[in-house]
Amino acid sequence: MAVELAVVRSLGGPRKLSTAEELEDFEQELVDQYLLASVGAGFGDSSVGHDRSVIFEFIRFLGRPVWTAQPHDADRFLTYQRKDLGRARLTVQHKAWAISHFFDFLLMRYQGDVHALTGHVVIQPIDEYNRPAKADYGAARIPPSQDEIEELFGSWRDSLAMARKFRTAARDYLAASLWRRAGLRIQETYMLDIRDWRRDLGEFGKLHVRFGKGSRGRGPKTRLVPAINGVAELLDWWLIDVRHQFDDDWADPDAPLLPSERRDTHTGGCKRVCDQALRDGLASATEQWLPKWAGALTPHVLRHFCASSLYVRGMDLKALQEILGHEWLSTTTRYVHVHADHVERAWSAANERVAARLTVGKG
Repeated sequence: MAVELAVVRSLGGPRKLSTAEELEDFEQELVDQYLLASVGAGFGDSSVGHDRSVIFEFIRFLGRPVWTAQPHDADRFLTYQRKDLGRARLTVQHKAWAISHFFDFLLMRYQGDVHALTGHVVIQPIDEYNRPAKADYGAARIPPSQDEIEELFGSWRDSLAMARKFRTAARDYLAASLWRRAGLRIQETYMLDIRDWRRDLGEFGKLHVRFGKGSRGRGPKTRLVPAINGVAELLDWWLIDVRHQFDDDWADPDAPLLPSERRDTHTGGCKRVCDQALRDGLASATEQWLPKWAGALTPHVLRHFCASSLYVRGMDLKALQEILGHEWLSTTTRYVHVHADHVERAWSAANERVAARLTVGKG
């Protein structure tokens, strides 16, 4: 359901506010201006609606005009969310971000108007002391070793010919291989269509990821992922040997690359596989062939494995950032997990390269 915004009155022409009704109307105008700016910036309805809900929840908790909020008010609000309401860390983090962004807007555009009309100086209540850390900090997704991954996928691959349902087993194997080898997110994977495999682009071909993760509701972020690391061969195998076993829509460029066995009542073709089916496929394979990781090896952990393995093999962080679709390089660095002796080995390799250059031409 689309978010509806009220008509916003002009905030120009400072005038002292004297009644409770005027203060309430002014507060509503500030919130509406912020939401209107968010829509103009391209935020989706769900993101705008979430921010509106959080802002008014904070206002109700505060019990006085929002521009009077202080850091200790945010301390109490966030503590109430965690301790009294039992909200998850990620939920509290998102609420803190919504409040912080709203106050950044007030400080940037309307702090002068607020002071002229109310006599208050706006400050940012979410500061470096009460701002929640990202919810995944402190819970590093350390992936399995290279040997463990090879053991899992080798056994999984060998079992496909004997699988009770070959086509779905092959589909789940392909999806997990894309997480392992190309670092795709699970939604990016199941939203692929047949047209998104572009064998004609580049040396290896490229996957057109059209539903990448966007920041703060700005919509999907697209990217082209080179089919390196064996991905091209896997996709060729899938499209030549397996995909047609689901349905004769294998030649339709708009058909899902990874289909479900279920049929679409409107088109008659296969539906798109859901994320839970792919998660279950990975979980079942892990439980059977890498039981020590049962319940712990997820699609996102395989994404971390992809980043780590490519980095150890020599790919630089900037290239990894592009493959994974991260907006910030700092995010990519958190995906890289290397062996304890990685620094020592890198140092030795660097010294060997220097020594080789110095000895060139010497007889």
